[in-house]
Amino acid sequence: MEWDDVIYLVLLFFSIGIGHVFRQIQDKESRKWLSTGLGFILVFIVSGRHILHPIFCTLINALIILYADRRKCHLISTFFTFGYLFFFRTTEYFGIPYPPAHTNLIQMMITLKVAGLAFEVHNTSAAARKKEKDNVNALPEQEAAFVYPDFLDIFHYTFCYIGIMTGPYYTYRTYHDWLTYPFSSYAWCVDATVQKIKNVPMFAILFLIASAVFPLKYAESDEFYNERSVLYRIWYITPTFFIFRMRIYTGMVLSECVCTMAGLGAYPEFTEPNPGHGPTKEFNKLKEIAASSPLAKKEKYNFEAIHNIDPYGSDFVPTFRGGMKCWNMCVQYWLAVNVYKRLPRNQFRALITMTVSAIWHGVYIGYYLCLMSAPMYLPIEDVYVKIRRNTSGLEAKFWDFFLWFFKMQAFSYMAIVFLLLRVDLTIKYWGSIYFAGHIVGISLYIVGRFILQARRKREKVSSKTE
Repeated sequence: MEWDDVIYLVLLFFSIGIGHVFRQIQDKESRKWLSTGLGFILVFIVSGRHILHPIFCTLINALIILYADRRKCHLISTFFTFGYLFFFRTTEYFGIPYPPAHTNLIQMMITLKVAGLAFEVHNTSAAARKKEKDNVNALPEQEAAFVYPDFLDIFHYTFCYIGIMTGPYYTYRTYHDWLTYPFSSYAWCVDATVQKIKNVPMFAILFLIASAVFPLKYAESDEFYNERSVLYRIWYITPTFFIFRMRIYTGMVLSECVCTMAGLGAYPEFTEPNPGHGPTKEFNKLKEIAASSPLAKKEKYNFEAIHNIDPYGSDFVPTFRGGMKCWNMCVQYWLAVNVYKRLPRNQFRALITMTVSAIWHGVYIGYYLCLMSAPMYLPIEDVYVKIRRNTSGLEAKFWDFFLWFFKMQAFSYMAIVFLLLRVDLTIKYWGSIYFAGHIVGISLYIVGRFILQARRKREKVSSKTE
């Protein structure tokens, strides 16, 4: 483990511990300024002079959000912010030293926050115009999503220490509720943190052991390609994906713990919060409880609003789609509401959304080959999900295992290029196994369609003979 990673983990554990202190701060303004100040300190420790990048990006977006046409501010902010993210990753070509790797994570989260805030402001403005035009009151769920940030509010939200380094993404409204509502004082924050963090030592130990036995660097060596068989190279994607999962589980669970310890994202369970979004129902009752300490004390709370990773679901959900939904759930929410649902309904929506995700992740070709391969596997899975229907007993269990195995191998095949990144390394690896993931995927699709057609013919024959 590199020294920068050690410092990063220390800061992450510090952020978890300090959350207990912030829950004791009742004054909204004090909590706001102290959390922002700590956020600036953390970013400076990690980034040094490169802190100018997130400051500049936030400043320009604040001006866009406040002074651009509200009907277009979300588009202007998104194009500028993602464009700046591309520049941020290519600064060496402009004679500017490349920022530290961990600053890249910070810039990624700030990109989602400021662009997401622009969408929130746009939505608020659109709902207000509709309300004025139709002369009707806004729905409770619409009012609950209204945001009216000023210049300083944008900086406070962006640089709040909670999630500044690793996420998870949360909306401005969730941040505002953390400052305004008293739920963090009544939620079982310590218990929620312990519940989440208890598996982290296992994830970390498995990561260290597996990465020592199956290092990624070995997949770049001459020995790997000259002395290992094709079957071994195909198999190597499995331990590599295992290492990747353990690393991601460790980081994302710890980042959730920063939120739970500080009480951010705590909402009464009856509101049925969703990851990234927050409460989804009973908004009037939510306000009533927030205004009454006796009622707030009686409620049961959860942290689904900041729930970002489901390790168990990721490993054991049998379908590709189900597994995808267990990863980086708050970022998936951002992509769903700000990209996917705003595109016309056609076969390219998923591909465009995954392309935006790849752009957000980085400039290396590995990100694009990985994430843009996902839409290819979805129709393959759909065929076998149809085959699985109306089956029972051993046959159903067989297809469940088949779907799970297909999911894990597809993820592993995609993950290896996500890790190798460079175009020469990714093509070399996939080429050395004869692009097996693509060839097998296409073959499975053809076989699956044949099975479905044969089944339909049998059903037609049987219906005629009855």
